[in-house]
Amino acid sequence: MFNLLADNNVGATIGIICGVVVALVLVMVLLVCMLRYKKCPSDKIMVIYGKISSNKDGTYRSAKCIHGGAALVVPFFQSYTFLDLTPLSISVDLKNALSKQNIRIDVPSIFTVGVSTDPAIMQNAAERLLGLQLKQISELAKDVIFGQLRLVIATMDIEEINTDRDKFLEAISRNVEGELKKLGLKLINVNMTDISDESGYIAALGKEAAAKAINDAKISVAEENKKGAIGEANAQMQQRINVAEAESKAIEGENKAKADIAQSRATLRQREAEAMKLAVTAENVQAAKAKEESYAAEKEAEIARAFREKATKEADIIVASEIEKRQMEIQADAEAERQRRLAKGEADAIFAKMEAEARGVYETLSKQAEGMQQLVKAAGTADEAVRLMIADKLEELVSTQVEAIKNLKIDKVTVWDGGQSQDGKTATANFVSGMLKSLPPLDDLYSMAGLKMPKLIAPEQKDEQAKADKPVKSGKSEKKTD
Repeated sequence: MFNLLADNNVGATIGIICGVVVALVLVMVLLVCMLRYKKCPSDKIMVIYGKISSNKDGTYRSAKCIHGGAALVVPFFQSYTFLDLTPLSISVDLKNALSKQNIRIDVPSIFTVGVSTDPAIMQNAAERLLGLQLKQISELAKDVIFGQLRLVIATMDIEEINTDRDKFLEAISRNVEGELKKLGLKLINVNMTDISDESGYIAALGKEAAAKAINDAKISVAEENKKGAIGEANAQMQQRINVAEAESKAIEGENKAKADIAQSRATLRQREAEAMKLAVTAENVQAAKAKEESYAAEKEAEIARAFREKATKEADIIVASEIEKRQMEIQADAEAERQRRLAKGEADAIFAKMEAEARGVYETLSKQAEGMQQLVKAAGTADEAVRLMIADKLEELVSTQVEAIKNLKIDKVTVWDGGQSQDGKTATANFVSGMLKSLPPLDDLYSMAGLKMPKLIAPEQKDEQAKADKPVKSGKSEKKTD
């Protein structure tokens, strides 16, 4: 039993291995097919070479050409390459080509060729051009074109080559394209730039043709001028005939028109006269009616004017009185308003002035009170503060007293002293004492300030009384003071 199980396991393993191998093979085949399936671009021909299937006749083909499409390139047995379909421009500068008339000519031309896409010709291109560069292909085609171009020129006259270009190009295309097909190429275009010869035959043909063309043109011009002159003369004759006929018809028409005009004018004048008569009559009637209506209208207008003037005067008087009354009321109101505003302004000004003065007095008194308070505080007592203030103003007071008598002029004083008077004083003493008494009482001022006059100026009272009690010597003395 164990052997049976082992055999089963080995068989399953082998089966799995075989399956994996088959899958790998299939994957590899698929990858190879994907890599070897080649697509051909539209501007190229894909050439597959190697082991190619045989033709129907049993012969083997050298290559398989594909233009457009795709094909599977069998690995190990086949390979592939591309032929370029790019057109080739070949410049063929053919010189001294011998024509049918044994005249050598120069035929510079440009041929455009390319690889053909015809299946039979593609096979020729694969067999003869595969592996060549475009330049090599161009040189190969150029040699073929040179030979065929000389051959075509040798079979044609110069007149045919020069005048019938279509025939010349058709012959070149037929011969050159037949040879190019053998190489797998196709003629696309032929362009002849210029044809010339050494002998000047073509130029002479051109001059002949030009002279002939000029002469034909001159003849044609002369013929046309003659036809033009004849036609012009016939046209002038016909014009004059037509003009004369038209003038005669015009004169006839003018005369008829003038007669019609005269008749019409006469009829018009007659009708105008009748219309004028009717118009004058109607105008007179209308004028009479208009005057009558005018008189009636003027009468009504005068009545209306009288009423209007009366109403206007009444309205002017009433309106003027109302206006004057209104103006007086307005002026009275304005004057009252002005007086009220003026009184209010003056009252406001007086009030403002008095208020300002009161504020000034209040400020002055406040400051004086503050100053007095500071002075009393500094002096110690109120009496001392008063004395300080009087002492401060003493100089000003003395100046004021001196100012009172400074203008008093005494040129001369004469005193006759007759001896002592009843009070024991001499006349001179009484005079001096009276003069001194005329001065302001300085002693009183000093006493008010709490001060005393110097003894030199104001001796004490008891001293003065003692002196007064002394006897006065008799006799006269005369003192002159200047």
